[in-house]
Amino acid sequence: MTVPSRAPATFLTGQRVLVCDGAMGTMLHAAGAALDRSLPELNLSEPGLVSTIHESYLSAGADIIQTNTFGANRLWLGDHGFPDKVDEINRAGVRIARAAQDRCDRDVLVAGSVSPAVTALQRRRIGSAERLEVIREQIAAVTAGQGVDILILETFGYLDELVEAIGVAADLTDVPIVAQATFADDAHTLGGETPREVATVLSGLPVAMLGTNCTIGPQRMLTVAEDLVRYASIPVSAQPNAGQPRRTGPRSFEFSIDGDYFARYFRRFAEAGVSLVGGCCGTTPAHIRAAADAVRPPARVTPDTQQYRRAHPAGTARSQEPEEAAGPPGSPAPSAPVAGTLADQLASRRFVVAAAIASGGRPAEAVQAAAVLQAQGVGLFAVQPAKSARTHSDSLDMALHLRQQAGVETIATLTTWDKTIMTLQAELLGAHALGIRSVICTTGSPPVLGDYPAVDGIWEVDSLGLIALLAGLNAGRDSNGLALTTQTSFCAGARVNPGARDPEAEIARARAKVSAGAHFLVSRPVYELDSLFRMVTALAAEDIPLLLSVTPLRSFEEADYLANEVPGVCIPPDTLRAMERAGRGAARAVGIELAADLLLAARKLVSGVIVTAAEDDPTGLTPLLAALG
Repeated sequence: MTVPSRAPATFLTGQRVLVCDGAMGTMLHAAGAALDRSLPELNLSEPGLVSTIHESYLSAGADIIQTNTFGANRLWLGDHGFPDKVDEINRAGVRIARAAQDRCDRDVLVAGSVSPAVTALQRRRIGSAERLEVIREQIAAVTAGQGVDILILETFGYLDELVEAIGVAADLTDVPIVAQATFADDAHTLGGETPREVATVLSGLPVAMLGTNCTIGPQRMLTVAEDLVRYASIPVSAQPNAGQPRRTGPRSFEFSIDGDYFARYFRRFAEAGVSLVGGCCGTTPAHIRAAADAVRPPARVTPDTQQYRRAHPAGTARSQEPEEAAGPPGSPAPSAPVAGTLADQLASRRFVVAAAIASGGRPAEAVQAAAVLQAQGVGLFAVQPAKSARTHSDSLDMALHLRQQAGVETIATLTTWDKTIMTLQAELLGAHALGIRSVICTTGSPPVLGDYPAVDGIWEVDSLGLIALLAGLNAGRDSNGLALTTQTSFCAGARVNPGARDPEAEIARARAKVSAGAHFLVSRPVYELDSLFRMVTALAAEDIPLLLSVTPLRSFEEADYLANEVPGVCIPPDTLRAMERAGRGAARAVGIELAADLLLAARKLVSGVIVTAAEDDPTGLTPLLAALG
């Protein structure tokens, strides 16, 4: 049945929630395709593999399958040596999907998947005129002949590019258009637009449906989708990732969300009024099967459902309802901040107490938060990298700003992703000249902007290489082993994850970091003691200080998100139940109480602690600092 019994436009605006397929790229990688190869080219070299994936999603219950044409334009294909195969690759993608549609025994649609004309890096050097030409060429190819039933313009991080693409598509074809923007953790696009702005602009354009896909998982996408539904005058779609990717190799990633969690949130998407659900990075036919089961029959939307608003978990847009600050009145007054650098405190065996500050916020707000925490007795601040693909303050810059404007001692977290070793070296030498002495070394991860994590950045060194670079600078040698005119005196730290899926591999890597020159280790946020105890015991022979990261939970939604969408985080069932029982009013206080109990129990195991306060309430750390004495 090449042509569905209903017209595509009618199909899209029906009464039930439609289910789109999941990630094509994830499935192709799982089948052995290299992460850095052109996946659309497989339409020519491995059509049987692409066809099998389409049929897997149809068997799982998908109403719509997307052609394997994301990134199949001249610029993206040109990076892989196929700039002259745009028409051939797109037509082949449509032909493969149409054949799978023909073999299906129910009405389904074939959607032409169209990405932005440029990658994030290409946007810096390619203007609007060329973008329009590139988009026009691909859309013409994917709609040629019998073409597709609908177009899905997906993973657009910039509203201006999405508007351009809609204009081109509307000029070239009359097939219904689904326009999807991608939002970061803070519920803004890469261009800074809010869901309200996106919904308002797209509702006035010739599109059948607007929506969001990629970059974030189900929980945070629900927040975005609710706002899109509120402000859109047309149906809304939502296709989240399967949580955050976990880096398993130089160019390999995996996702860990299971189908049950996915299904739970798809029911909430339907209750919020979303008309089309599906999956993006990391999702598989198992996720889509769970989604299909969850939304059929569709959930009934009641007035109570429409009025229900979740508390936003950490890292998302601000909650629209105020929450009470936690912390009992009359807590003991904190002592004066401990003086000295981190190296001084570690050398004297003092218990280190530091507070985390994110580098992505406004510098003035960071200075103000540091002043509040300093008044509570905190004298050391660990500056964390921003969790955003947009332009933001660098951790080194923020650490220097806090040191100069607030007069506090700082630890800068430096990621190696997308920086050459020469860039890292220059930044470190400049930071050392301005007084930065403590650095936490991390590899970092690329942003997820497409059907798989970006791979067009720079991967010269990982955290091990950065530690070795610091050790060389401390010995008076540059990255090439040549003598410097002076030696640095960095105190180098490295991340470890007590809750890693493969504890033995994590411990082996921690030992390698110590051998490379790390002076201390910093855990990822910990919510239970068993894994921490195992790691401390395993690393006892290294005799290296370990700083425990503690981030109090603020809501059940946040705990649920961390437990299911963030790889390597273990939230005990008892903690999840306690946060759920607390309800919205008492959740923050219960989260701080749980964190204080953990700190007291863990104090004898570690050399210090890095505590993280809620962005809107640095005074919430008072009970934790009091628990530490």
